[in-house]
Amino acid sequence: MSFSKNHVFFLSSLLILICSGLGAQVSHDGRAITIDGQRKLIISGSIHYPRSTAEMWPDLIKKAKEGGLNAIETYVFWNLHEPQRRQYDFSGNNDLIRFLKTIQDQGLHSILRIGPYVCAEWNYGGFPVWLHNMPGLEMRTANDVFMNEMQNFTSLIVDMIKKESLFASQGGPIILAQIENEYGNVISSYGDAGKAYLNWCANMAESLDIGVPWIMCQESDAPEPMLNTCNGYYCDQFTPNNPNTPKIWTENWTGWFKNWGGPDPLRTAEDVAFAVARFYQNGGALQNYYMYHGGTNFGRTAGGPYISTTYDYDAPLNEYGTPNQPKYGHLTQLHNILMSMERTLTYGNVTSTDYGNSLYGTVYTLDNTSSCFFGNTNETSDATVNYRGIDYNVPAWSVSILPDCKTEIYNTARVNTQTNLMVKKSNEAEAEPASLKWSWRPEINLEQTLVQGKGQVSVNMIVDQKVANDVSDYLWYMTSVNLDKDDPIWTDDMSIRVNGTGHILHTYVNGDYLDSQWATYGVTNYVFEKKVELNPGTNQITLLSATIGFQNYGPMFDIVQAGISGPVEIIGRKGDETIIKDLSLHKWSYKAGLHGLDNKIYSSDSKFASQWNTENLPINRMLTWYKTTFKAPLGEDPVALDMQGLGKGMAWVNGNSIGRYWPSYMAEDDVCSTDACDYRGSYYSTKCATNCGQPTQRWYHIPRSFINDGDNELVLFEEFGGNPTLVNFQTVTVGTACGSAYENKDMELSCQGRPISGIKFASFGDVQGTCGSYVKGSCTSQTDALSIVQNACVGKESCTVSASESTFGTADCADGIAKRLIVEAVC
Repeated sequence: MSFSKNHVFFLSSLLILICSGLGAQVSHDGRAITIDGQRKLIISGSIHYPRSTAEMWPDLIKKAKEGGLNAIETYVFWNLHEPQRRQYDFSGNNDLIRFLKTIQDQGLHSILRIGPYVCAEWNYGGFPVWLHNMPGLEMRTANDVFMNEMQNFTSLIVDMIKKESLFASQGGPIILAQIENEYGNVISSYGDAGKAYLNWCANMAESLDIGVPWIMCQESDAPEPMLNTCNGYYCDQFTPNNPNTPKIWTENWTGWFKNWGGPDPLRTAEDVAFAVARFYQNGGALQNYYMYHGGTNFGRTAGGPYISTTYDYDAPLNEYGTPNQPKYGHLTQLHNILMSMERTLTYGNVTSTDYGNSLYGTVYTLDNTSSCFFGNTNETSDATVNYRGIDYNVPAWSVSILPDCKTEIYNTARVNTQTNLMVKKSNEAEAEPASLKWSWRPEINLEQTLVQGKGQVSVNMIVDQKVANDVSDYLWYMTSVNLDKDDPIWTDDMSIRVNGTGHILHTYVNGDYLDSQWATYGVTNYVFEKKVELNPGTNQITLLSATIGFQNYGPMFDIVQAGISGPVEIIGRKGDETIIKDLSLHKWSYKAGLHGLDNKIYSSDSKFASQWNTENLPINRMLTWYKTTFKAPLGEDPVALDMQGLGKGMAWVNGNSIGRYWPSYMAEDDVCSTDACDYRGSYYSTKCATNCGQPTQRWYHIPRSFINDGDNELVLFEEFGGNPTLVNFQTVTVGTACGSAYENKDMELSCQGRPISGIKFASFGDVQGTCGSYVKGSCTSQTDALSIVQNACVGKESCTVSASESTFGTADCADGIAKRLIVEAVC
């Protein structure tokens, strides 16, 4: 049978129609996101693809799905994908398309936040630094040069995704896309040009015709058809700017980020669950956890400045990708209950009641069925609500959910899931750290910079470090000053003064190290001043600036200076007289990077790979390289590198950068409370914080995909000076698992795939304390709970025990005491 051209054209057109019919129509009304005409309740979580590895993605997304999520959100990181103008990288862990297809493979939706400004505590907010150096460019405002670059990148991403049919309208997982990011927080600083830019963003995005809605977060006057959304710890009171826009919460902060010098953040499972339940009680349509898995700032991706390498965020999945219990389990139970009520919540009629004293009831009714929420926002007082003749106790700062308006199935303050205490175990493949044999080499060619002042370029001014296009953390600033004893400044009391931008400064005079200075998160300048002995004649001044991530947030953050801002001055003091010699307009030579970094001596492929010393290992020596080999830790548990004894620097495993390390930077010791953590009341970033007075970050995640089965190589660049002989590899696992269940609930316990080896504590009744330090309270069951739980659990990978008097006998507790089964197991 033969076909004419008309037949071929007809069949091709038919095929296109059939294929396009596979796509979903995504729209919205004031109540919900609709997919193919059906309102959907969306529970999403942020997983940033470059903060893990491609090998980790399937397991992370699988755990997110098992945790009750039906969508995954991610930013798109412009500086990763276009590190140099018009040179693109979507390989390896930067493979955005592979990540989106992995989400699709699990049957989940996706929310793509293209930005391309992302904030995210990411270096320079995700902008490539070469933007800063383009003539005439001003970022995030009505500037043709910037808008052209932004449109080029945004269009590139959209075209890539269209080519792979990944928008929902094409049958893919992406149901929403975002343009810009939190611009409403800073728009007032840009005036009318900011408003013009905002409108341009909306028009540009809409012109790309992606077939799904666009969102703008934290933008109260987002122009139509953009959907404005909320970010924060609590968004239940958020109201969109358009009655046809559903209530969307793009960032529910599950904890907080960590900075060098900061403590470990902790946001309780009870408070996160309270925020989520309140949001959906008050008509929420979509909420996204920021973060669901925080991950790791590999390489030089951390921003800030002073954002740490760990980006754990106290998220439901921890940095290593394992469940952060009880947060993961407590939220999973909430998600399952909410999704069981999806149709009622998205289509039902809503009736709200204010019972007074911060107690609120909300009833959703549909087709003769109803679902109830009772929310108590009082921070101190429990409450009782009588509904249809039945009393329901609602603890302070909690929400009770009754899917049938009869039986309370869930309360955000009553945790019925286990708590895991994680431990670090030594590498059983070898006896570390003694087995690690170290070699070393100095950072070479330092004489050219420290003594001779030779650079790559010279100008008569002090420059912002961003002029080097962020090719390295390190930039040498070099100049000389001629003095003689007749100079008015000459005295026995001379010093050098440097105005810095808050990053690290190492100062050398005439080749000799003088001193260093740095700041902490949020500090963008300081003045370094140190007495110095200068020589008659020529004196070489060499300043090494080491950045710790460029500014990523704030109005006009892109022009916040980095490196040395100046002036740089020589100060002479004679009695009450002070004489200043300003060196700022001297001839300055500049050199970016270090020899070892430029020549990638951390890689086995480097031509310098064999040039290492095995004798006279130095310790506490600045600008020194160290190398050792190690055997892969046994088993499948996540791997962490214990960096105790080191100062500050960078590390690589088999050529893969695991990020900056800085174990010598201690967390401030005045923000951690000695009081027990109370979930009640509004959260803030240092509430319930821990680890004060300890190294900000001692352990560093090594993904298993970085490690070979046989021998492996670890290379360190030690900037400050430290002792590598204490460094060792450890595995991260559950050491103690504490099961918890309120009366008539099931206590479920597991050791994440390993047998439960023992039960240290078990009690049914009133139990006080926290996991690892439980004690029996005012009442306990008549029978021996310990032996019952031991028989049910020891030797098994998991067990379930009913928390009931039928199992443990009567516990004669006073009125008002909630009986619980608490178990502490050894894994």
